[in-house]
Amino acid sequence: MLKGLWSKAYILLTFTALSWAGNAIVARGARELVPPVALAFWRWSIALVLILPFAWPHLRRDKSVILANRRILVLLGILGIGAFNTLLYTGLQDTTALNAMLVQSAQPALILLIGAAIMGDRPGWRQFFGAAVALAGVITIIGRGDPSILLHLRLNTGDLIVGVAVIFWSFYSVILRRRPPLHSLSLFAVTLLIGVLIIAPFYAWEILSGRRIIAEFDSWLAIGYVSIFPSLIAYLFFNRGIELIGSAATGMYMNVLPLLGAGLAIVFLGEELYLFHVAGMALIVGGILWAGRGQAPLAHVPAVSADLSDRP
Repeated sequence: MLKGLWSKAYILLTFTALSWAGNAIVARGARELVPPVALAFWRWSIALVLILPFAWPHLRRDKSVILANRRILVLLGILGIGAFNTLLYTGLQDTTALNAMLVQSAQPALILLIGAAIMGDRPGWRQFFGAAVALAGVITIIGRGDPSILLHLRLNTGDLIVGVAVIFWSFYSVILRRRPPLHSLSLFAVTLLIGVLIIAPFYAWEILSGRRIIAEFDSWLAIGYVSIFPSLIAYLFFNRGIELIGSAATGMYMNVLPLLGAGLAIVFLGEELYLFHVAGMALIVGGILWAGRGQAPLAHVPAVSADLSDRP
């Protein structure tokens, strides 16, 4: 049975999307038990310990390449591991998981625009129009359907922090195209290590400010979930999905992530769906579909084809 499931791309990718959507749900649900920086620090530290025995032989072989490309690896570690989830978890202290998931759905549009700005990509007018529509959807969600909120800059702090996290992730996804020729496990382990080192001072500051993990079973359960499911298992399934159906089809399918996340937030956290959510999501999905007409859209997924180096 398990062997059969290993060949079912869309089952594996659905589990991947659920795992990544669950990342925001768990962070929001455990916000009173596990401070945001602590959650990011222990998530990646545990993932590093788990992956290191498998990555070690490749790290030894790739040592010279790692040292020769340390600047871009540090940048990738800061953006993809250190910044994104730390900001996401911080934003979820003040906004709902539903809002966070929907704001994240702007990533394909941002990746397209940033790719054009810094990588010389030449998307057509259809892609730019689709990106603009998708971003309008995000603004609708952040502004909660009220233009006066935007005009008077009375924005929800959590939404803004999640928006900054999405911008960092989009830059990471574009820059990742220039990653050095490392084995996937080497790249994953190195960026994890850099990310953990970047997060560590902020974690120390969080502890000194009096915010500490509340020693309850639910706290360890939350840390265990984000360390294993979205950090390791989902990447394995994601990579297998690419092997089975290719990166373009995988990217298109993974646009279901915000929809699944919104559903999980409503079911498990009791969050309410408002008309501005529906309107914003309609604009986002419409923009992505419009941008994708005639060519495969840029993915709302890790911008790697066969390695374990990134994701929420």
